[in-house]
Amino acid sequence: MKSKILIFSSFLLMAFACKKAEIPVKKHEVGNVISNSFEMGSDYNKQAFFDLGTDRFVSQNLKTSWDLGFECGESGWHITLNGANLMGIAKVDNLTFGAITDTVGAVWQWDSNTGHIDSTAIGDWKNNNGIYILDRGLDNLGVHRGFSKVAFQSVSNSSYTFKIANLDGSNLNQVTIEKDNALNYVSYSVQTNSLITVEPPKENWDISFTQYTYYFYEHELAYLVTGVLINQNKVQVAKVFDKEFSEITNEDISSLDFSTAINSIGYDWKYYDFDASTYLTRPSKNYIIKSTEGIYYKLHFIDFYNAQGDKGTPTFELQAL
Repeated sequence: MKSKILIFSSFLLMAFACKKAEIPVKKHEVGNVISNSFEMGSDYNKQAFFDLGTDRFVSQNLKTSWDLGFECGESGWHITLNGANLMGIAKVDNLTFGAITDTVGAVWQWDSNTGHIDSTAIGDWKNNNGIYILDRGLDNLGVHRGFSKVAFQSVSNSSYTFKIANLDGSNLNQVTIEKDNALNYVSYSVQTNSLITVEPPKENWDISFTQYTYYFYEHELAYLVTGVLINQNKVQVAKVFDKEFSEITNEDISSLDFSTAINSIGYDWKYYDFDASTYLTRPSKNYIIKSTEGIYYKLHFIDFYNAQGDKGTPTFELQAL
């Protein structure tokens, strides 16, 4: 892939599949319509994790606070990039760790748009030499955060080990990452050389509000977009674009095609109107979300601005079905 970076705000929609078999729905009371919002900042510098069942943002952090995510669980071994910073990574095959001093010849890769765990940019590091150049991407002001070289060395039921340094060999650190089975991933910061608490326990949240990297394969272009991703633990999403929000009921669930792709909600529930020089939402784009508790909710977005008129505040309506 060639490394071409653009900021982009629209992508093609997927058509829906045929009618599915009936889906059992956990018994519960139909809820009231709830409105909520999250102020990411006009520079989109904040990430937040939201629990549908409690209508609560359970945690938030600066998007630049971490770099790598390490899969938990005894058999976990996958490593992901922080796409909120437009991070990339390049495999190094013919050089030792110490011989790497620049990015010449680097072929950059990004994690899959879908977030599927077997489609990470780092890939199966256990069965190759595990040496990479890490592009730490951009901060919220668009300033490049620098390069590192990293050698992933081992993984066990309880931990990972790797070494990381600047390209000139300075700031060399040997790192051990302890797994936490309550999480999907534990996070690591290159800047502080430490574990960072980012993602809440995997049973405690359903969707996250964040910038993330979207790669358009047909154009070989990586884009930084702002939207919503889903929890890889149990959460599923279906799209209903042919009904009004108020018309959707739990009877619709059995006919829908649900997806586990983390970008199933994504970012195209809004678009930039160049004539009006403003972002507009698409309230007709409705999303049915199966939560970690097995409850179905309908959700749509109604605004992208706060009361002061600053962009970066997704506002949404939510109702249990």
